[in-house]
Amino acid sequence: MPLFIYSLLRLALFGGAIGLLYLAGMRGWLLPVVAVVVAMTVSYLTLRRPRDAATQWMAARADRRRAERAVFPKIDADAEHEDAQLDEELRTDRP
Repeated sequence: MPLFIYSLLRLALFGGAIGLLYLAGMRGWLLPVVAVVVAMTVSYLTLRRPRDAATQWMAARADRRRAERAVFPKIDADAEHEDAQLDEELRTDRP
């Protein structure tokens, strides 16, 4: 959820930057380019807490996935062995 909130905040900053730049008279292809740069800069400077929360959430999720994979090491070893056998068969079948 923190990643979703952080993404929404960044999207809102981008929309705000486009709106302000449009009102300031900027038009054409340069408008979205400058808006992206402005939004990235402002989000880096102002959204530290949501960015840290999103980073911690993603790290915790990666740790959970890694731990779930470690629960079945025998299955992983069997799958690797089967993959190696299949690769060897495919190599020997080629002319």
